Amino acid sequence: METDLAAVVERYGRFAREEAPGRSDLYAEWAAGVAADPAVAATIALIPPTHRQPPLVFAVSRMLGAPEAPFPQWAHWLSSHADDVVAAASARSLQTNEPLRCAALLPALATVAGPVALLELGASAGLCLFPDRYSYRFSNGVALDPADGPSRVVLECAVTGDPPLRMPEVVWRAGVDLAPLDAADQADRRFLTSLVWPGERGRADRIDAALDVAAADPPLLIAGDATVPGVLSRAAALAPAGATLVVTTPGVLPHVPRAGRERLLAELGDLDAVWVSIDPPGLHDHWHPAVDPATWGGFVLGRDGAPLAAVDPLGASVEWRAGDRFSRG
Repeated sequence: METDLAAVVERYGRFAREEAPGRSDLYAEWAAGVAADPAVAATIALIPPTHRQPPLVFAVSRMLGAPEAPFPQWAHWLSSHADDVVAAASARSLQTNEPLRCAALLPALATVAGPVALLELGASAGLCLFPDRYSYRFSNGVALDPADGPSRVVLECAVTGDPPLRMPEVVWRAGVDLAPLDAADQADRRFLTSLVWPGERGRADRIDAALDVAAADPPLLIAGDATVPGVLSRAAALAPAGATLVVTTPGVLPHVPRAGRERLLAELGDLDAVWVSIDPPGLHDHWHPAVDPATWGGFVLGRDGAPLAAVDPLGASVEWRAGDRFSRG
């Protein structure tokens, strides 16, 4: 228990110093409070180590009704709801599902000609499986809307360079996730919107609107571990003939242990599919040509391991770096 307590104090202190500042003042205050309060840290230490990340614990507490108030009020609430928070956090995992990532994926999807069968790994509720159902407003003046008119989900993205930008023709959409979420389920919806950090304006409304899109036409969501040999291949085999299979991994690979990640990348290489990824530049050595993490700036948008653009990990910006090396579909 002492080891767990020390780990909580260290993790929450680091979160307060290095991760929350500039993004959520409230989460920075809560995390610093946890690190300095042995009773609160002891409660969090009851949660399994793989489920006690600050953004998850804080989101679960807010989902259950914790006030977005200074640390003393939050800590008082936690002391009265400790069992519920421990149980819910133990059952949930970080499943950030940001539809804005579709704005960063779009230039890579635009390099794929013809109809697309879209398969996402780590799909959560599948909100990144609907790039053709959202509206886009790019800073270079390009505005795109679905075929049936503007969407309630409007994705704004800063663009530099000259990326290909057009709507993909998605004819099939599916996802694999350890624990898929149901866009029509009120508890799952509340959890996803609770994962938005306090202070991130507009994000919860965007996710809520995207959940309506997914609930109206649910994608195929498969419960499974894509790092287990055969899971990805079996999911890919469900894709219809006559469409290009595109497997996307937008931001999921950093959460996969290295051995599983290497198994997954090997299986991806054996598939007759296009692989589109958004990854930190130093995560793996599958980039060709290689990228320098020290100078790249941002995450890497890649197609089959070829770096296309430096992107914001949540999709707010795209800096196109591939020139005209790839077809615009």
